[in-house]
Amino acid sequence: MREINVRDIDQLLEYTCNMKASDLHINVGCKPTLRVNSVLEQIPNTEVVTPEISWGLIREMLDDEKKAYLEANGEVDFSFSRAGLGRFRVNAYRQRGTYSLAIRLLPFDIPKFDSLGLPSVIKSFAMKSKGLVLATGPTGSGKSTTLASIIGLINEHRKAHIITIEDPIEYLHRHKNGLIDQREVGSDTKSFASALRAALREDPDVILVGEMRDPETIAIALTAAETGHLVFSTLHTIGAAKTIDRIIDSFPPAQQNQVKGQLATVLEGVISQQLIPKRDGTGVVPAVEVMVVTPAIRNLIREGKPYQINSMIQTGTSSGMQSLESNLAKLVTDGLISQEDAMIRASDPQILFQLINKRW
Repeated sequence: MREINVRDIDQLLEYTCNMKASDLHINVGCKPTLRVNSVLEQIPNTEVVTPEISWGLIREMLDDEKKAYLEANGEVDFSFSRAGLGRFRVNAYRQRGTYSLAIRLLPFDIPKFDSLGLPSVIKSFAMKSKGLVLATGPTGSGKSTTLASIIGLINEHRKAHIITIEDPIEYLHRHKNGLIDQREVGSDTKSFASALRAALREDPDVILVGEMRDPETIAIALTAAETGHLVFSTLHTIGAAKTIDRIIDSFPPAQQNQVKGQLATVLEGVISQQLIPKRDGTGVVPAVEVMVVTPAIRNLIREGKPYQINSMIQTGTSSGMQSLESNLAKLVTDGLISQEDAMIRASDPQILFQLINKRW
């Protein structure tokens, strides 16, 4: 294998793509590192990264404005493209006085929904005329990819005005049946909240909010869904019940009853997903919980009883619902993932164990 020049970002990115890695990490004191099938692997035949090398790579990728922001704030998000390779989402950050890079590979093409291995009921969310749909999960669980595929479905099949607000823009959509505008926080708009507030005056049918980071953004998203728009967003939570708790707990106690009422009215579904390494080491597979909001679930949200939602999901298969444990059990018994990996990720390992034994 030829030696990779760690000072040449194009060589590093090309190798990352050739290895089908999801992420490239540049950290001072070790060799460049890839995440391949969820496992970290150092790039062989490369030299150890020095402070000079990491800063040189950052200087090459950043304009003066973003360099100044990085030096002032200690971190900066941005994205860029390389012809023939793809798009890349980058976080540059300072640690122990030196700079590091976390680079996520984003394919040029919007992934087709049917290629993602997701439950087909999720497609129905794309056809809703209004309401709030949330994709949740830990960092790197495929939330952005799932929502990009849903936006792609809407763009392809509906005459809708779609506005996305992202930090940074990850997948580039083209106008198809729909009209689509993509705004990037930091370059096109000041914040998620200000862009979302402005979006309500821009005649949207569908709004994608990259992340509901703060109570102000959550409140405007709820209002947007309440006033007849279809809103998609993400949260770093695992499971529908915890997602609902997180939203309500973001607000002061005096506002929580109002938020419960709004959420009970507008929420249409929660997709909670994790990516798990395949047993044969050839990639990852999504493990997904899907909550489709029914009148009974709306009542639980309104009454402040989200802890009862998990049992509703387990018994809601006729409505298209799917619990995380039932999906994990299927993946284990189909031979796609190991039981050990499934147990680590289960919300209720005891129920998972029972489901696996029942399937076998």
